[in-house]
Amino acid sequence: MKKRIMAKVLSAVCMVTLVCGMLSGCGSKKDETLVKVGAMSGPTAMSMVKIMEDAANGQSLCNYEFGELAADASAFVAPIAKGELDIACIPSNLASVIYNKTEGGVVVLATCNLGVLNVVAKDDSIAAVSDLAGKKIYMTGEGAVPEFTVRYILSKNGLDFDRDIEVIWCADTTEALSYIKADEAAVAVLPQPFVTAACAQVEGLKPVIDLNDAWSEASDGGNIVTGVVLARKEFVESHPKVIENFLKEYELSVAFANENTEEAAALIEKYGIVAKAAIAQKALPGCNLTCKTGDELKTYLEGYLSALYGLNPASVGGQLPADDFYFSK
Repeated sequence: MKKRIMAKVLSAVCMVTLVCGMLSGCGSKKDETLVKVGAMSGPTAMSMVKIMEDAANGQSLCNYEFGELAADASAFVAPIAKGELDIACIPSNLASVIYNKTEGGVVVLATCNLGVLNVVAKDDSIAAVSDLAGKKIYMTGEGAVPEFTVRYILSKNGLDFDRDIEVIWCADTTEALSYIKADEAAVAVLPQPFVTAACAQVEGLKPVIDLNDAWSEASDGGNIVTGVVLARKEFVESHPKVIENFLKEYELSVAFANENTEEAAALIEKYGIVAKAAIAQKALPGCNLTCKTGDELKTYLEGYLSALYGLNPASVGGQLPADDFYFSK
């Protein structure tokens, strides 16, 4: 009798163990929900490079489909609004614009990078914002983050963007580089990783003002938030586990890029984000890849968008986003 009871107990234990093992196996299976992801070439995509590699090797937690890298941030507006993209790394002010255009149809999941702008010049006498008065400055990003950032910093330093400097707008960084090469006294505002690339091509050119520091001084410790991870609210609400897994992978991807610059740079070249790994590796520390979520995300981004709104309400879509713009677990 005791033997029969013991056999039944052992059988039950084995069955429980088997079921638990099966459940565990199911739990570890990749979620097959397709996650359509977009990113701009440059630092925003650099922050996702480990996810790209893991997805390509079948090692990611989610089933990702990465679209072609875009050079123009406006390329994301329609795809996000139409549901053709679920997640995108884009400029922070554009995220606010899309929020307003879609009447709250998107949420920000995380920051992806802080400030990436530097003033570059050969002139050693340029060391502070005040030294820019009367200068001709080559810039890209008319009507976008670079313009708004420089306008804000100048205004806080007693300079008028429209009167105290002469801005030569360039269609892209390639055009800016052509001017810099031809003008011995050139001063330019450039983003990373192009700062590194330009300084490698033009002898004597170097960063002379880090606009992150200038912004922090002008805003009493605030931060430039250049890029954020934006997601469609409907997708977030329908797939909470996917979003949870994405954020885990994204945080690890940012840490990987910051801590393993040589390996990350090789992947950045592999996926066509930056042409040369050597440039990417040198530029990575200046790209300020940063994953802030929750309350930190709101503190960082809300302060930055408020500064832009005070400068030009249209820069954030006419009004500041409500609290539901900021994703919270």
